[in-house]
Amino acid sequence: MRILLTNDDGINAPGLKVLEHIAAAIAGTGGEIWVVAPAFEQSGVGHCISYTHPMMIAEMGHRRVAAEGSPADCVLAAIHDVMPQPPDLILSGVNRGNNSGENALYSGTLGGAMEGALQGVRSIALSQFYGPDNAELDDPFEAARQFGAGLVRRLIDKAPWGAGDYGLFYNVNFPPVPAAEVKGAVSSRQGFRPDTGFSVEPHMSPSGRRFLWIRGAKQAVETGRGSDVTANLAGYISVTPMRADLTAHESLAPLAEALR
Repeated sequence: MRILLTNDDGINAPGLKVLEHIAAAIAGTGGEIWVVAPAFEQSGVGHCISYTHPMMIAEMGHRRVAAEGSPADCVLAAIHDVMPQPPDLILSGVNRGNNSGENALYSGTLGGAMEGALQGVRSIALSQFYGPDNAELDDPFEAARQFGAGLVRRLIDKAPWGAGDYGLFYNVNFPPVPAAEVKGAVSSRQGFRPDTGFSVEPHMSPSGRRFLWIRGAKQAVETGRGSDVTANLAGYISVTPMRADLTAHESLAPLAEALR
């Protein structure tokens, strides 16, 4: 199997090393693992592409390339320039921090997987939820490292992938617990943390200029039965099927009636 790896934390991120460990178990002895990842951190860029300016790419090693662009840029660079043949599978991550709930909307990790799906390649985003039970471990990615390969293999072999213009991709979040406390994997909808959206915090620089920092919010907020965040906080790996079609299909008929 030919596997492409990317992320949004940058090519030197520790989560990418965990992803390489997962990919090695999947690819097998005759497989290929390619890494095309951002040269610098690209957290929060979503599905951004560098449409108005070029990106420089640099070979960092055998089948290892850094790109001055977003995760989606990296997928495009890999498929259309770097790799002699397209990948059979794209893995994006392992992100440092969760991409459950509304975080999924901002995530560059998901942006890479989304672009992979749009390019017709099976794609999976993987993220490691951080919390007080795992953040101080010698390996905070312990749950992802131990369960990642088995879960990815199960998705490849048994999960639905769909057909049509907008193919499915999967958003996987490992819970914020040590590997020994992971209770299993569950299918989950995307949750929403109420009253915990992003905001800004102003600061003044020594030169007197005003700057704004983007602020996050509490992550350990349950989001209802069957949701990804609630599953993660209960010790489960959440697996959420997604697609890039943003249409609110349930609203089409009422809208047609309103416009009649």
